[in-house]
Amino acid sequence: MQRFSGKVALITGGARGIGRATAEAFAAEGARVIVADVAADAAEATARALGGGAVGLAVDVGDPQSVKQLVATALSRTERIDVLINNAGITCDASLLKMSDEAWDTVIAVNLSGTFYMTREVAPHMTARGSGAIVNASSVVGVYGNFGQTNYVATKSGVIGMTRVWARELGRKGVRVNAIAPGFIATDMTAKMPEEVLDGMKKKTPLGRLGAPEDVAKAYLFLASDEASFINGQVLGVDGGLVAGT
Repeated sequence: MQRFSGKVALITGGARGIGRATAEAFAAEGARVIVADVAADAAEATARALGGGAVGLAVDVGDPQSVKQLVATALSRTERIDVLINNAGITCDASLLKMSDEAWDTVIAVNLSGTFYMTREVAPHMTARGSGAIVNASSVVGVYGNFGQTNYVATKSGVIGMTRVWARELGRKGVRVNAIAPGFIATDMTAKMPEEVLDGMKKKTPLGRLGAPEDVAKAYLFLASDEASFINGQVLGVDGGLVAGT
């Protein structure tokens, strides 16, 4: 039996990369998927490709009014949201001494505030029903830091903190909140990197390869499923042993 038959999963950043792989994974498990992305055309195209009543909607997760409109529209189309995957995220790297206010503010707005706005808007609908699963995207760099990523690391560490707070607050109301912490994942962004950089990433990873978007999607699936019904407030590393190997 499909694990998410009859359920609705809302996935931010769902039109490409890890988000699209996650949307495909939930659709394959029977979920009706809401593909939410800042690129409206890409969100709609992904939803059409998924079929099964999938819905593609535009959202700027860093804008609370955009988030409010997204959730209102999603609920008008699907009537419920059982799973929220806070996957949307961006980078704008620079060392501390070279980081601009804009680079700081933009990454904070999307990665940290966006996760907050989405969860604040969806959680009341889940708690009213007494059930739901929220999975947030952190990163291994949120655990051990990374050169040139003050803004990104701050957001991913913050996501871990928010996840643990919400697990305490919402768990008693039937809603579980967890996070994943991916390592080096093969996406369109990494595909543009020089081969020697990719080789360095692989050498740092004990399993000797980059992760695939599907590896992350499967972790999202597990934490959102009934198989993880007693898992709450946890951070699951999807990094091939990268943290253990540092």
